[in-house]
Amino acid sequence: MTVRHSEADEETPLLRSESQGHHKRKHNPIPWGQFSILLILQLAEPLTSQVIYPFAPELIRHIGITHGDETRVGYYVGLMQSIFFATQALTVLHWSRISDHIGRKPVIMTGLMGLSISMYCFGLSRTFWGAVISRSLNGALNGNIGVMKSMLAEITDPTNIAQAYAFMPIAWSTGATLGPIIGGSLSKPAERFPSLFGNSEFFKTYPYFLACSIPATFSAIACFVTLFFLKETVRNPLSIRQLLRLSPKVAAAERDAQLPKSLDVDDESRPLPLRRLLVPRVIIAAGNYAFLAIVDITLRAIQPVFYSTPVALGGLGLEPQTIGMILSLYGVTNGIVQIFLFGRIHDRFGTKRVYLTGIASVLPVFALFPFINELARLEGLSTTVWALVLGQALLSIIINFSYGCVFIFITASAPNKASLGSVNGMAQMVVSIMRTVGPATANSLFSLSIDTQHHYMNGYFVYYALSALVVFAFWVGTFLPDKTMSDEESE
Repeated sequence: MTVRHSEADEETPLLRSESQGHHKRKHNPIPWGQFSILLILQLAEPLTSQVIYPFAPELIRHIGITHGDETRVGYYVGLMQSIFFATQALTVLHWSRISDHIGRKPVIMTGLMGLSISMYCFGLSRTFWGAVISRSLNGALNGNIGVMKSMLAEITDPTNIAQAYAFMPIAWSTGATLGPIIGGSLSKPAERFPSLFGNSEFFKTYPYFLACSIPATFSAIACFVTLFFLKETVRNPLSIRQLLRLSPKVAAAERDAQLPKSLDVDDESRPLPLRRLLVPRVIIAAGNYAFLAIVDITLRAIQPVFYSTPVALGGLGLEPQTIGMILSLYGVTNGIVQIFLFGRIHDRFGTKRVYLTGIASVLPVFALFPFINELARLEGLSTTVWALVLGQALLSIIINFSYGCVFIFITASAPNKASLGSVNGMAQMVVSIMRTVGPATANSLFSLSIDTQHHYMNGYFVYYALSALVVFAFWVGTFLPDKTMSDEESE
């Protein structure tokens, strides 16, 4: 891809060619103080999202919306998971655009407090629609994903951004480890820990509140950490009053695709209008992030449903605490692998190759689902079955390499640094739409596949359909630039 080397491009010069030879890269040190705070803050997202996974199928059965129909559990679990991303898709671009103007900190604090309130509400939900409303609030108030990625790019440079992205999975993996442990261990505490909670009518009435309150409290604490310790990265942020005064003028200027000079927004040091961000390199990078997300979210959505579904219907019939332990093992291993291997693998093979390999690795993961179930029908939960389950979980780690790569592509695609929040917001909006469709579609296909009346492709239709999706996502990935991260940045 040919890139114009304008002043704006110099702010994010990551798409310049690497083909001029391999030189030893001099890495600037990562600013560990602020970077560590960002990693801690990012824990809130996976904690609040992953904590419900072990008990989500049990919750759906408990509230009785399926009326005892086991084949409908996957459908409602997928719907409950998808609603978070649906509401996030409606608001994440606006939060990211606002952060370009008023700064990152106010938006991050709003998102963290939104996560906290919504998780407390989720734990108090006794109906399906109560849980759906709580998840909707969770998504609508959470614009942190794109904003934190923008901050990470702003405190790093092209010489150390790959190294920084190698550490990003620490937050997700830690949350993905602790979340399922918390959800699986602390759900129904009155039954699991009768000596402590057996006499508590509150925990009998709200059996999932204790599990939800842990990430909710963490998010509230993270909000105060942001207030007192996180440094703003946006230069000269506007106040809310100034933003409200400018909003009508900016909106009118964006419609004309030309902002008045009096607002000083046409300058490359200010955020660009959305129309000027819709360029091929941004669209390609965001599109690949979207397809990576839908491949990954469909895998993560059907995994716990497959584990909890009875063997006779196409699953393994595992208990929530066992599911939590499997997902936690995956999270720990993923974090270790990403930290120690991503940077080296990225530097050795290049961003695009690593990205495509991660996408392709999901094909054998989907292929193992029907194989494991067939073996479980013959042998029960034998040692061989457990070995395949763990092997499949570990194999699914490879796709996470693709996230670090696509974040590099997205950061590099921004026309100027001041618009980085908007570019991340656009990408996250598309991703949220995909993640809205993904869980509901995957679990609906799962329910349709195991339906005793139809039993499409012996109950394994879902895996054929999702494998076709992986192939298409791989094809979309071939449009990415061949090279990134210039080794001659110092020149």
